[in-house]
Formats: sequence, structure tokens, C-alpha cells
Amino acid sequence: MTSLIVGATGATGRLLVRELLDRDQQVRVVVRSPSKLGEESLRDPNLSVVQASVTEMSDQDLADVVTGCDAAASCLGHNLTFKGLYGPPRRLVTDTTRRICEALRDGERDRPAKFVLMNTAGNSNRDLTEEISLAQKGVMLLLRLLLPPHVDNEQAADYLRLEVGQADPRLGWAVVRPDGLVDAEAVSEFSLHPSPIRSAIFDAGTTSRANVARFMADLITDAEVWSGWQGQMPVIYNGTGTGGDGG
Repeated sequence: MTSLIVGATGATGRLLVRELLDRDQQVRVVVRSPSKLGEESLRDPNLSVVQASVTEMSDQDLADVVTGCDAAASCLGHNLTFKGLYGPPRRLVTDTTRRICEALRDGERDRPAKFVLMNTAGNSNRDLTEEISLAQKGVMLLLRLLLPPHVDNEQAADYLRLEVGQADPRLGWAVVRPDGLVDAEAVSEFSLHPSPIRSAIFDAGTTSRANVARFMADLITDAEVWSGWQGQMPVIYNGTGTGGDGG
């Protein structure tokens, strides 16, 4: 299996690349600065590097990169700077998700391709009735007004839910929603839930980037995990939790 990873030099993206390479998977990345991947990954013969900015690639260039890939994953996010939060491209995650998915859907393969999107627990799955307090709804409204990256994350997930949908014969998807991302040296126990079990605003949990990378790699490589979460937006927390499937 060959997987395309965008956002591969980010804190979570690097870990996802390493997870897949450690599973002897073929990995293709689009990055502006290959050195940020780390020497261990760069030396791996299963890694293929396309040095470019995904936002500056033409649709044909992106289609060429996607050719031969069975799966793709996005760990893209906006930099936590004033320019990163309020400058262009404001639809970084949404537009990249759409363009990669269109390229995957147009490709010829024996089985549906997979697309895995890293998102946030602050984004509701509007396919479900998720309980959100009035106070949290108010905060989320302010975030939509004041923070373009939050809207970008919502729109990227909505594209998958509404435009790709649940029954596309060419493409399946999953949206991974971590809560309170933190760094950790190693993978630990984690729990998975169809919806948040705590408030992402007033009672946020924590999720290590290592655990997010492990779960995203599981979705790509493990048929049983994929069948359990395809077309859903699982929330992932560190530790064990009621009603979830642990890692």
C-alpha cells in the first residue's frame, strides 16, 4: 500500500510518517522542507519525497502525485501566528482535502481509496446529535467569527460528510478528532468515541500526537479498524474511557 501524507513535517505528521514506515508501508509526502522529516525517515527506502508546496501545485501536478496511492492523510493545520491564523490561505485544510479527494476519486484502482483527516474535538459531527451546552455553542460561534482556522476545519469535515458522503464507491473517509493535543515520547493507551464525552471548551481532555499518529496509521493499514470508523468522526482521548475502543 502507498499512502500520501500532507502536513508531513508538522508535529503529528512526522509521527504518522514514521508509524507507516515502521509498518513497512510505502509513503509519499509533499513537503517544502524535507530536512524537517528527520534523518531516519529520509534514509528509509520506502519514503518518496515531493518537494513542493501543496497549495501551489496545479490540479494536474496533484493528480500525478496521487497516482498509485491507495490512501491519503492530512495533518495540515494553520501556524499559531497572526499571519498563520488570519492570513492566506484561509481554506488551507478544506481546499487541500477537496483537491486530494477529487484526485483519489478520479484515479483507477481495484478498491475504494481511503482519506483520513486530522481535525479537532471542537468540531461537531453534524451527522449525529452531539450534546453541546448553550455556553459552548456561544463560544463556538465566537470562534467561527474570530478564528478562520476553526471554520476551515469545520468546512473540511463538512466536505467529506456532504460532498463525498457515505456511499461513494471510489472513496471512503474518516475524520480524527483529538482533544487538547500534547507531546509524548511514546504511544500510550487511548480511547475512541463516536462523539465527545467531555466539553472541548470547558472540560477539555488531552490527546498525545503519538496516539493520534498511531490511530491514523491503524485506519490506513488495518481493515478491521477502518471498517469500524469509516464515514465517522471518532474522538480520541489519552487513557481509557467509557464506551470507546482503546488502542
